[in-house]
Amino acid sequence: MVERKYETVFIISPTLDDEARAALVEKFKNLISSNGQLLNVEEWGKRRLAYKIDKHAEGYYVLMQFISKPEFPRELERVYRITDGVIRFLIVKLEK
Repeated sequence: MVERKYETVFIISPTLDDEARAALVEKFKNLISSNGQLLNVEEWGKRRLAYKIDKHAEGYYVLMQFISKPEFPRELERVYRITDGVIRFLIVKLEK
């Protein structure tokens, strides 16, 4: 099967401490690495949200680029949804 390049951005709740936030980022790094190839990780840090999400005015942004099989983003989305501390996420397929 053909592998594709993806980019994901997720926002972590600002109420998590540094240790919990680092553990969450590491969890997703490991998940992506075990299902594909992690190309790049950028932690953008705390930023103001355009609008409040779950009563939060800020969030901790993380961008990851990876290559995986087309089925994996659906699994990644499922894990984002059930993970406490992730308040928003987006997965995008990058064009060639």
